[in-house]
Amino acid sequence: MKNLILVRHAKSSWEVPMHDKDRSLTCQGIKDAHLVSNYAKDFIPKTYVMWVSSAKRATNTALIFAQNFTYPIDSIIYKDDLYTFDEKKLENIIKSCSNLFESVIVFGHNGAITNFVNKFGNEDIDNIPTSGFVSLKFDVDDWKKIKKGKINKIIFPKDLR
Repeated sequence: MKNLILVRHAKSSWEVPMHDKDRSLTCQGIKDAHLVSNYAKDFIPKTYVMWVSSAKRATNTALIFAQNFTYPIDSIIYKDDLYTFDEKKLENIIKSCSNLFESVIVFGHNGAITNFVNKFGNEDIDNIPTSGFVSLKFDVDDWKKIKKGKINKIIFPKDLR
């Protein structure tokens, strides 16, 4: 059994002109990341690995989740390849995961996340919002063989406010 949790980075700011990869979180993004992660900690597996896009907004979101999950920040794995908006690339990255890991939490970007969930989940979601959390379970023992899975939990900030 393989468990995958996808988290879209929290809301980031477009107000300051800078490279997309360097954008930081807004105050609302920080609040939403805390809100979702505090609620989600009851729905995460006992052991997992955390993979994070190297974009600042994704790394800051992951640090908030790690803090609230009591996950050691020095165990976070940063992956430049996760700075992608393409679900096929995201799929290839996830399928490259070592089978030593039963559960992975990935912090990344939209449209890759929404499109991945719609391809591999058992229900359609129009849009996974910033700070959105989706947990999927796959009835396989090899990441390379994931196909349609079952969505176990969806947590969106608007549902917790």
